Amino acid sequence: MRTVQASRVIAESKFNKFHLLVFLWCFYAIAFDGFDIALYGIGLPMMMDEYKLTLVEAGAIGSYSLIGMMIGSFLLGSLSDLIGRKKVLVICMLLFSVFSLLAGLAPNPLIFTIMRFIAALGMGGLMPAVIAMMTEYSPKKNRALIVAMMYCGYSIGGILASLTGMYLMESLGWRFLYWLGIIPLITLPFFIRQFPESLSFHILRNQGEHIARILNKINPQGNYAATDDFEYVSVQERAKGFPAKKLFSDRRGVSTFAFWITVFSCLLMIYGLNTWLPKIMQGSGYGITSSLSFSLVLGIGQIGGSLLGGYLVDRLGHRNVLLIMFFIGAICFVSLSVTSNLLLLYLLIAIGGACTGGTQNLVNPYVSEFYPQEVRTTGLSVTVGIGRIGAILAPLIIGLLLATHLAPQQAFMAFALPSILGAIALLLVQEKYGAFERLVKASK
Repeated sequence: MRTVQASRVIAESKFNKFHLLVFLWCFYAIAFDGFDIALYGIGLPMMMDEYKLTLVEAGAIGSYSLIGMMIGSFLLGSLSDLIGRKKVLVICMLLFSVFSLLAGLAPNPLIFTIMRFIAALGMGGLMPAVIAMMTEYSPKKNRALIVAMMYCGYSIGGILASLTGMYLMESLGWRFLYWLGIIPLITLPFFIRQFPESLSFHILRNQGEHIARILNKINPQGNYAATDDFEYVSVQERAKGFPAKKLFSDRRGVSTFAFWITVFSCLLMIYGLNTWLPKIMQGSGYGITSSLSFSLVLGIGQIGGSLLGGYLVDRLGHRNVLLIMFFIGAICFVSLSVTSNLLLLYLLIAIGGACTGGTQNLVNPYVSEFYPQEVRTTGLSVTVGIGRIGAILAPLIIGLLLATHLAPQQAFMAFALPSILGAIALLLVQEKYGAFERLVKASK
């Protein structure tokens, strides 16, 4: 009986059809997650008119939804290490697909908030699971770029929501956007049939046939068999104990807190912009179609930042690239608050997208790779869950700022502070205690 280290087989593999299948399904799932999350900000101006909402009420509804995302991130994300990441992804897509449709049918703000809250449970739980899956199944050589490219699906979803809003919302209404959320439910049977379960899940249950089948797709020359020893004993030994407790073991405590602050800062900026950017630009004198075009540019910037950042990470390292992006973001938001030139505004919004959504796209694989594989999803889920406190506060904070009769563009100044805070937190991350450091040492 030979001993096979499954994680090393994946790390040393070359990207093939199996990797592409995982990539495409993760991209698809996160795209609809991004689509559904973007809907609130895009439909907000028309929704406020129909429901007669004040700025503070609109911000509060946005925050309630984000509380649902935080709970979903904690519960469903952490649950994936117990019942399997694939099952959690199915639950998440089911939740945000069905209840987004029901939110679009809501007769009043209360029913809308409840439906949106339940949908948000699925939105919150999906992101850590797909990132952990893509990180687990990506070759080590290009892992950062592959995960960043996959996560661009989130921004693509936001762009599609913006385009749909720009060209269809005035004629079909804001509710139509939510009705489109049912699409993932239609494709769910194909996902269940084609998408693999996490290898770590199979290893913990001694499921040799499943492991060998997956590894033979990853490396057809390996000729892996169900009778091979896939390090069952050592993996199961490492998996013992309460997963969340392991986030602070082996001197990972300081870095765990640093990641929480970093993601808090990112999500505060992302959800502040997603929720209020169309309204801020509308208040600055732009029509509804023009104001939605800024959301489109924001999404394009997020994609550009993800791809360029993912490329640079393999050369400069995660932390160096992220620090640069945070500092550029701070300068960008200060500039946005005093700029009136239209072309410069578009350029700065794109840079702002790169340094918020793009930055978060790079933070996610950084966090995921830091933790051992047996608690990878838990580590990312808890980090994103804590970080969502920033997402919860963002719509309310910006709503309160706008309610003080502050000039709308002046609100951009508030986003510079979390950019600086995120950079400071990153300096506290102790990479030498990360799982990726141990993998590098073991391979030498």
